[in-house]
Amino acid sequence: MGGVELARPLYFWLGTLATVAGVLLHLPMYLHGADMHYRLAGMPMDLPMTIGMVLIVAGLVVTAWGLVPPGAFAARPAAEVRVRALDDQRMRPAHIGLIVVMSVAVVIDAMKPITLGFVSPGMVEEYGLRSPLNPGGDLPVALLPLSGLTGTVLGSLLWGWLGDKIGRKPSILYAGVLFIGTAICGVMPSFEGNLAMCLAMGLGAGGMLPIAFSLLAETIPPRHKGWVMVLIGGNLAVAYLLASFLSATLAPEYSWRVLWLVGLPTGVFLILLNRFIPESPRFLLAHGRDAEAHAIMARYGATLTSESDVERVQDEHEGGYSRLFRAPFTGLTTAVVILGLSIGLVTYGFQLWIPSNLRSLGLDQSAADRALADSTLLGLPLIFISAAMYGLWSAKKTIVVLSALVGAALVVLSFSGETLAHDRTWLYVLLAGPIVGTAAIAAVLAAYSSEIYPTRVRSRGSGLSAGVGKFGGVAVTGVLVAGAAAPSIGMTALLGAVPLLLAVVAVLVFGVEPVKGPAGAPAEPAKV
Repeated sequence: MGGVELARPLYFWLGTLATVAGVLLHLPMYLHGADMHYRLAGMPMDLPMTIGMVLIVAGLVVTAWGLVPPGAFAARPAAEVRVRALDDQRMRPAHIGLIVVMSVAVVIDAMKPITLGFVSPGMVEEYGLRSPLNPGGDLPVALLPLSGLTGTVLGSLLWGWLGDKIGRKPSILYAGVLFIGTAICGVMPSFEGNLAMCLAMGLGAGGMLPIAFSLLAETIPPRHKGWVMVLIGGNLAVAYLLASFLSATLAPEYSWRVLWLVGLPTGVFLILLNRFIPESPRFLLAHGRDAEAHAIMARYGATLTSESDVERVQDEHEGGYSRLFRAPFTGLTTAVVILGLSIGLVTYGFQLWIPSNLRSLGLDQSAADRALADSTLLGLPLIFISAAMYGLWSAKKTIVVLSALVGAALVVLSFSGETLAHDRTWLYVLLAGPIVGTAAIAAVLAAYSSEIYPTRVRSRGSGLSAGVGKFGGVAVTGVLVAGAAAPSIGMTALLGAVPLLLAVVAVLVFGVEPVKGPAGAPAEPAKV
């Protein structure tokens, strides 16, 4: 596959087929519920579903065995070398193909957690959960995103570790099989079953973007890497567009459950897609697979560079994340943290609950979903504009402009959101900011945090910017689970607007412009 052999191909394909068969055995239960509009709450699991569960668990175990290379957990990383594309290398067809394939992979991956907001209204109705649509419900529906978000946090840690141990390609393949298996969320008779499956889904979805960026770092010429990362990260908005479109077209007829069942075909497609994704040359070198590593480097115009003794000593003795909060990085890290936190609050506060909030304002399910799809489509060009601004203009100014625009839109929505339900034109325009603009800011921040810190703390800086976003999500969903406040459109908009506008000030005061060193790699910030 893509010039890189799997460890045990037969076991991988047997495990994948068993997982697919296990999901298919759940479908008769779903289809039998057609005359009840697919309401399955409280129904007992039948024999085919039980057999299917066993097949899925067995399939995941066998698939893992098929993907783990012999001696994977004993191999040492190739710490003495780095793999990087030559700075003067032109973009080749191989680079363009990788960008397209990784964009599609990120869209498929991101659709999983994004779907949480679109299934919530249907789950509230079927399971009698507490939400803005049903304040007197029993369990809070916010437990669902809390479960999924917890899974993504754990998945980020797990997949980062797996990517180093078993390789980037096997890690992505296993995520695809996990997406297939967790498609049975769409047939779970109980809310508790959905919580367990949602946690597993989050485990698979948590690590795709970091793995994608790791591959790009070794294959994309450094002078193009910034705008490429923004472009690929911005595909979160494309994922939102597809999720809202599927909800508008399929959910009214086939219920919210079908939005989980699409994990079967998209997971299979992701697995087939990965034949075009290369393995990390650095990983291959660590496992003695030099011929495969050099073939991939030749295809993408990459080369080996020796890590200097200074870099190794610095990496070993610079301490943990606390180093980011000491001079000369204190102000810069403060700006990154505030911006990352605001992204998490908008994504898991405003975005997650906007499908429910639009329905509470009087829009039916189809109208609410189409409004979100149209708003996303309207704002989609912003992703390409952001990539161009970042690559051709200014990274710092791009962050400031995007954050200010999204913050302003959220302020208007926080005070006028309910009345705007009757003015569809302005509603669509204002919704485009928090939906597409937030995806653009998240992509820009990922690229920015990987460039502004020097080598010795760069990986920790990138990890911090991603982690605080998830922390913001955990915080806001935890508050909602506790029932401290009802997630109205005004409250969730204001919750995101305040830290986002604070981030504008912080970036203006403390932000720096990435400076390219002689080798094309980011140099030390001149002054922070």
